[in-house]
Amino acid sequence: MISGYEDDPLVAGEGLLSRPAFWAAYLMWMCETDDEDGEPAAEWFGADEADVDAAYAELVDEGQWPVFRVPFGGGHSAVVVNRNFPEDEGTEYFVTHPEWGRRHGALATLDGHQAGPGLSWRELVHIANSVPSDAHDPGIHDPYARLLLLLPALGDEDLPADAVERVSQALVSVAGAPAGEATHVAQRLLLDHPLWEPARWEIPGPSPLSGGGAPLCDGILQCDGYLSPRYGMRLAQGITAEQSERLARALGTWSAGGPAPGSR
Repeated sequence: MISGYEDDPLVAGEGLLSRPAFWAAYLMWMCETDDEDGEPAAEWFGADEADVDAAYAELVDEGQWPVFRVPFGGGHSAVVVNRNFPEDEGTEYFVTHPEWGRRHGALATLDGHQAGPGLSWRELVHIANSVPSDAHDPGIHDPYARLLLLLPALGDEDLPADAVERVSQALVSVAGAPAGEATHVAQRLLLDHPLWEPARWEIPGPSPLSGGGAPLCDGILQCDGYLSPRYGMRLAQGITAEQSERLARALGTWSAGGPAPGSR
């Protein structure tokens, strides 16, 4: 059960990842640009157009809304919900924890009223690699699949030099993209998001109302993307300071009471 979706036809979507052309159906829209390279093609992902259509139909099924779960550190989960209202489908990205009750942390929304970005590159990679040790935990455990699933929520103006290579490896490994196309596809996925501009991510300083004390966000990054739910906002409103610090550690930006190395 996910707060806010109690009356909706949610179904576990992890099984869809093994469908032919799932990743093309899930990611190809992000490859659309105004340059002269042409429209994205199923072949870029090693897929057949008919299989892409079939996979996309399952993603936007109004009778069964696929939900994808990505469990990571400290019992947190990143959750992707395909919100398939008639003629108003969209995708929601958020973070949950069993101790938060009905609360969750909004990351991004993909629809006609988009909200994002929702993740920095550092957070995305940290979540992707924070695979639970218990293989029986529900959700997606392959690091490459976790990376690609959360990739649409990314928006970071300070990508590292190896970002394209890492996404390219994921496309070849789990999406079946041809090695000769993977770098080109990775560049499109990373460098020109159709819905928002890349953002700058930083740990906020002390609140002016706190007397110069500890930051209210306990080490959780905020971004300067004005469309983002994380623009000047604390992730997961209403959780305790201790829960917020545990979330920051799970996101890889807070360690032993201070910023983790490389945090911005």
